Amino acid sequence: MPRRLAATLVAAALTAGPAVLLGAVPAHATGDHGPARGTADAVVLRTGVNVGLLNKTLDVPLNVALNEVHAPASASKTALTVKLDGIDHGRPFSVLRADAATARATADRRKAEGYANVVRAKVHLPGLPLLSLIEVQQVTAKAVCEAGTRARAESNVLGSVRVLGQKVTLTAGGTTKVKVPGTGEVRLDLSKKNVTSKGAAATALDLNVSLNPLKLNVADVQGRVTLAKATCTTPRGKAPEQGGSGGTSGGQTSGGSSGGQTGGGTEPAGGKDTGPRTQNLAETGGSSATPYLAGGAALLLAAGAGSMVFARRRRSAAPQGGRG
Repeated sequence: MPRRLAATLVAAALTAGPAVLLGAVPAHATGDHGPARGTADAVVLRTGVNVGLLNKTLDVPLNVALNEVHAPASASKTALTVKLDGIDHGRPFSVLRADAATARATADRRKAEGYANVVRAKVHLPGLPLLSLIEVQQVTAKAVCEAGTRARAESNVLGSVRVLGQKVTLTAGGTTKVKVPGTGEVRLDLSKKNVTSKGAAATALDLNVSLNPLKLNVADVQGRVTLAKATCTTPRGKAPEQGGSGGTSGGQTSGGSSGGQTGGGTEPAGGKDTGPRTQNLAETGGSSATPYLAGGAALLLAAGAGSMVFARRRRSAAPQGGRG
């Protein structure tokens, strides 16, 4: 009977051990499961102006964009024509016309880039049918965001620039004011760039407009015009690998600190870790099956010890029975 009981315990331990092992799910470090894509945008022209009519019956917004794209996309239209009610009897007028106008935006898990380029362009606003708001030879804007590196923003204005018919000299990174009596005032910001830890933005020309043309039933035009703008945000890039393997504790964590346990644990004072190391399973290469394997091994040891006890009692009892 004791031998049968010991054999039953051993068989149960051998059966339970593999079953628990097969059913266990390995532990994995939690956190970011992969890099995120960056984003990129580009636009050749964007207007956000308010057109006041001469008879003051209403204000008409002129909010338009040419070749505005979001990654992944590209566009190359060279003309923008709109109609506004109450202006020039509803006839269409040209807002922008250029020899070349390109916007391009690309983005993936490694790099995001926005790009805008305009060649030989003229911009018009309501009430100024014959006078261009601005004429440029070429303007470009570029924003590049690459994982693991600092973002970059570039913008250029090449060749001559005319504002309200006047040739102007622009100051890099500064503001230029152009005032024309009887027509209005324009403030230009050249080559605006902004770079942060998360992305970049570049604008070739940014114009703040305040006009009083008093033509074509237009009393005033107030607002902002942007020519060639590109933006991007940086991809998060490849996630840092988790700590080392082989059962060593205090592996490098994703935050760059060492010696700490996951789950907010701290190392005991004195610098020696005397507690169990199961808290760092995801870091050290252990798995969630480890406690079950330990339990199975303990069960096997208990069963083996029981078998040895029963065998010894049987051997010690056998000689006594012979002498009786």
